[in-house]
Amino acid sequence: MSFLDLASSRYSCRAFTDEPVTQDELDQLLEAVRVAPTAKNTQPVKVWVFRSDGALEKIRTCTRCHFDAPLLVLFGADSNAEGVFVRPSDGQNAAIGDATIVATHYMLEAKDLGLDTCWVGFFDTPAINEAFPQTAGYDLVGLFPTGHAAPEKGDPSPRHTQRKALSEYVEEL
Repeated sequence: MSFLDLASSRYSCRAFTDEPVTQDELDQLLEAVRVAPTAKNTQPVKVWVFRSDGALEKIRTCTRCHFDAPLLVLFGADSNAEGVFVRPSDGQNAAIGDATIVATHYMLEAKDLGLDTCWVGFFDTPAINEAFPQTAGYDLVGLFPTGHAAPEKGDPSPRHTQRKALSEYVEEL
């Protein structure tokens, strides 16, 4: 499958079967995370995997957008990581952008493996920090319910194929 086919076929899945994500699939997803590019290759990112019954039960109380997926993965940026790139001209810290790149690699690798995801930004950060203290101090950039789409209701939203014309957001200088 070409990259454009892969990127086009990926959608925000909001209904999953209870079929688990295998250890091999998880290993491949995490390898895609590991090889993702970051500024100066400092990798100021933390990834938390929720798949035990206890962890899933706790994280599900922090968002209604878990969609009963058998696996949830949370990405955080560490803006204080040693060596994190900070643009000299304006002080912009690259950690959030780096975490977003890493999360995108995860999302696309999932689709390549035949799994589906949804990039969820609607969660209660303080509740996550309380339930999982190891997440405190990170900018949480996305939670990814991951699994196999439920055939009867896991289809893309009608908005999935709606796109602006390139002329609305691309400007050649």
